Amino acid sequence: MSSKNFVAFLMIVLLNACTSKTGESSEKAAFDQISVDYVKIGLTIGQYDGDFVDAYYGPDSLKPAQKPGPVFPKDSLILRITKLRTALADLAGKTANDSLKHRAGWMTSQLIAFERRVRIFSGEYAPFDVESKELFDAVAPAYTERHFQSLIARLDSILPGKGSLPDRFQKMASRFLIPKTKIDTIFKTAIAEARKRTLQHYKLPSQENFQLEYVTDKPWSGYNWYKGNYKSLIQINVSQPIFIERAIDLACHEGYPGHHVYNALLEKNFFHDKGWTEISLYPLFSPQSLIAEGSANFGISLAFPGDEQKQFCKNVLIPLAGLDTAGTDAYFEALEIKSELNYARNEVARGLLSKKMSEPEVIRWLTDYCLLTEKGAIVYFNFIKKYRSYVINYNYGQDLIKNYIHSKGGAEANPALRWKLFEELLTTQVKASDLVVKGEK
Repeated sequence: MSSKNFVAFLMIVLLNACTSKTGESSEKAAFDQISVDYVKIGLTIGQYDGDFVDAYYGPDSLKPAQKPGPVFPKDSLILRITKLRTALADLAGKTANDSLKHRAGWMTSQLIAFERRVRIFSGEYAPFDVESKELFDAVAPAYTERHFQSLIARLDSILPGKGSLPDRFQKMASRFLIPKTKIDTIFKTAIAEARKRTLQHYKLPSQENFQLEYVTDKPWSGYNWYKGNYKSLIQINVSQPIFIERAIDLACHEGYPGHHVYNALLEKNFFHDKGWTEISLYPLFSPQSLIAEGSANFGISLAFPGDEQKQFCKNVLIPLAGLDTAGTDAYFEALEIKSELNYARNEVARGLLSKKMSEPEVIRWLTDYCLLTEKGAIVYFNFIKKYRSYVINYNYGQDLIKNYIHSKGGAEANPALRWKLFEELLTTQVKASDLVVKGEK
């Protein structure tokens, strides 16, 4: 090739490279604007629906400049959501950038949830499974009452004493009730242990931290309010009886390696490192919550695999609480069966929201199959009325996470891979349908 031709060839290559970079830059700018609009819509919904925005740590400039009006702007919000979904579809159809396509798919699922929540807030309802699919990208399996009756029969065979099964279970559990004077000590000990175990596998931002607070009269047992800058407020509801195993459950679920770790890693890896504005908004009623709740529940067995939760309770927490360790093994055996009864909560929510279950029938299911006290059943009844199909995120979300990690070789016998796969889920824009497809391969 002559020097003249080589120079011409080089000019063409450089021109194409510049054109390609300009195109990529243009696509990124377009997506960044969509990301900003996405956050603005979510924050606007949150002005009216106080439960919608669970966390936001993005720029103050994206918050609504005006106070909410007297009328919920349902139609204008749905129009804005539709336009944004159209823009995402157009961008995803034109780009060759796989990262942008993935972000567009994730954000589209989130926007579908935005619209469904707008309709729910306006009093427009859909069947339970349609609602959960649009809000959380998942439809939980349905079980008949006979399924739960068979589980209850197994539990009946191991519970001591006479009388109704719920009463016998409560009698057993009462021996492991944390005295109110010991709650703070027990929780701080459990959280410290969960954090220590998590830090053995993950490097978290140096400034990560949390504040622990005790509250009353809430429809939940614990809550993580993520504040941004790697900080959380963890609230524990002391109006409800707190049994010894719940200290570890909540320490892991709300803290390490659960919600606190999940949000901190998202903030660092996406918002700060990549500048992805959309991740700064956490809409509670969205596919993101299934991953959040499912991973937080799975995180309990990740940090305390096998019988390690039982052993830590038996050797550390129960003596620290001033309780007797006798009967610990039988209690944890009963808890293992009880955990399988959690899907009864889904059936209660499905029946209640479809108006196929009366309030007395709901209370019966919650006491007979979820083994709640009558007071506890009323509290959970109120939880369902407030959070609706959100209940599937705890049990079905956990099972999706568990099955996906196991399908990739992350069984308890391979803890290093198990923690690695879990971290990948915490640092990826993933939704439930992604796990179902991958888990079935």
